[in-house]
Order: sequence, then C-alpha cells, then structure tokens
Amino acid sequence: MVAILHYSNTPLLLGLTWQHLPRVYPLLGLCGGYALVMLFTPVRASLRDGFRCIARFPRICITFVVFGFAYLVLHFATFTPIQSSNDLDLTQVTSLPTWTWPRLAEVWRQIPLPILENVAGIFDNATTTYPLSVLAAILIIGNWRGLHRALFGALHKRFRLGGFVIYLVLLFSAFAAIVKPIVYWALPVWGGFEPSGRFIAISSAIDATAFIFEYLFGVYIQVYLITVCFAWIRGLSFEEGELFRFAIRRFTFVLKWAGTVVVLWMLMVKIPLAYVTTISDVPERFDYQRLAMCVFIILFASVQVSLVLHNEGLGDGFRAHGRFMRRNWHQFGWFLLVAALHFFFIMACDAIVRGAVGERTLPLVVWNCFFITARGFITGWLLASWVCLFRRQETVALGQEHWIQY
Repeated sequence: MVAILHYSNTPLLLGLTWQHLPRVYPLLGLCGGYALVMLFTPVRASLRDGFRCIARFPRICITFVVFGFAYLVLHFATFTPIQSSNDLDLTQVTSLPTWTWPRLAEVWRQIPLPILENVAGIFDNATTTYPLSVLAAILIIGNWRGLHRALFGALHKRFRLGGFVIYLVLLFSAFAAIVKPIVYWALPVWGGFEPSGRFIAISSAIDATAFIFEYLFGVYIQVYLITVCFAWIRGLSFEEGELFRFAIRRFTFVLKWAGTVVVLWMLMVKIPLAYVTTISDVPERFDYQRLAMCVFIILFASVQVSLVLHNEGLGDGFRAHGRFMRRNWHQFGWFLLVAALHFFFIMACDAIVRGAVGERTLPLVVWNCFFITARGFITGWLLASWVCLFRRQETVALGQEHWIQY
C-alpha cells in the first residue's frame, strides 16, 4: 500500500488539472475576496459616505476625468498620429476574439509602481494637470473670478514679505508653463540650429520651472475638491466663485508642505536632468525616485488634509498627523488596502488589455477612454472617502458621534 501511494501519479494529475483550469475560476476567487474585504473592512462607513458625497457633487470625479482626457488627447496627438484610414478600421475591434491575451504573470511588473503612485496621489496630487495647466496659467494671470487678487492677498496675509517672493515664483512658473508647449512644438526645428547641450539645458530649465506651477496647480485642485467634500460633510451651501477663492486661501496653508514635495522632486529628478547634454542620455524612467516620493507622501498622508481643514502651520500639521496615525493606524491601513485593491484591478486590466491590443489604434483609443473614466471615478470616490474617514476619526476622538450634517 505504501509503495502504491509512493508511486502514485495523483500529485502530477492535480498539477496538470490546476494548470488547465479555466481563467474564470481565479477571477471568481478574486471577486469573492474583494467582496469579503468590502463587507468586513472597518472603513466601510467612510467608503459609503464617499459614494454619497460624489453622488451629491459628481464634479469630484469629473475633474479627474477631464484632466485625464486632456492629457490623453495631447499624448495621442504627439505619439500616436493616424497614418491612414486603416488605423480606424472597425475590424480592429470586431477581431477581438482572435487577440492574444497575456496572463497577469506576464505583465505584473508593470503594475506595482502605478498602483503606489495612484494611492499616494489621494494624499497629495491625484491628477496630471498638463496641458490644462497652460489654460489655468492664462486664467490666473488674467484674474479669472478674482483668483489672482485672492492669491496675492492670501500670500501677503499668510507670509508677509515672504509672500511676495512666493508670488513672484508662482508668477514666473506660470509664464514658464505657458511657454513650455511652444518650446516642445518647436523642438524639432530648433534642434537643428542650436547646439545639442545648450538647447537641452534651456528646455530642461523651462520644464523644471513650469513643473512648479503644474504641481502646485494640481495641489490647488486637490484642495478645492477637499473643500467640496468638507462642505458636503457639514451640509454647507456655497457659491462657486467664492469656493474657488476660499480654496485659494486654504491652499496657502498647504503651500509649505507642497513646497517640500517640489524641492524633493527638484533634487531627485529635475536638477539631474539639467546635466544631460544629449537627447540620447535623457533617462526615460525614474523608478527609484518615484518609489521614494510615493513612500514619503504615504508616510505623511494626513498632513495635507489636516492643513486644508485646519488653519495651522506645517509644524502643527505634522503633530496632528502623528496623533491621527497613533489613534487610527488600523483604519488607515485598511483604507490603504482598499485603495490599493481598487487601483490593482484597474491597473491590471490596463496592462492586460494593452498587451492584447498591441498596435491597433482604434481599440487602444476606446480602452483609454474607458480606463480614464474608471480611474477618475475611483480616484474621486477614494478622495471623498479619505476626507470622510479623516473627519470621522477626528470627531470620534472629540466624542462627537453624529458628525455628518446632511
């Protein structure tokens, strides 16, 4: 009997059976695990309130979708030009059953860093503002809805003489943001007349300066959306222009924290690019720098929302962050898990679909539209849920049970 068991082929058969299981079974297991996490997570009340918030103010999700589509149009026009009518042939879509779909094990290396960046964006800046940052720079310089005047007044009141210096930096970076697309458009022409090293140094300097405005504009958008969530929590009504100006005043309290992030990005990415002398030497990726920045932002996740909701300095924001994490590390860990799980789904789908689409232009455009919409909805929902979680745990610490005023 022992010999029969020893030489049995059962383990081999089991292995073959597992390898030949239909893909639907792992998918069902993944969906079942997702359902269990969502049903039993301690932050489900905040996630539910996040849904209610974006249902009342869909602009929270639409904002991320609009910025995503603007960047998609720019990227498509720059890197995916349509060469002929065959690029838009509908047979590219109808041939879907014949596509070769990669397994998750074949594309998983493309997923972790985008997941981490999207999770960190909830606590810092969740959208790429270029190219709409160009329009924003023009509107702010033109004092649209009084934002220019409100920004100057808030900086002067918050930082006194230093506010004037910050104002000049923001103004200069706004002009650089307007010039940036002109430089990129003329890059092929000017590259034939200017020495390679000198031209790249000039374009890198313009890009680094424009980055200041692009990032800070993204932070302002985040501050504005946080104030919208806060208005829903408190049951407040508001006039749109006044809320824009109110977000500007709150933005000045976040400015020191945002400036810290800008300086770190400059030291790790933008300044090293200034020493590049030829286009072939420009690194395509900064994976380690991106990873380090994501970890840094997540470690200080509640600093931004604390500065937005409270009129406090950066030091007070760090101390409030320490208290929040000591009391609520368990809920915060669960929130990170839920956020990472949702971004894992969308990023895994993106990697698999892109691997199957290949060079087909029309299916790629259709998928990008769906992907940007889905990611915008998930990001807006998680941002609203994060604000609800932060306020809920703050008020619980103060002994206030009925914290939402509808």
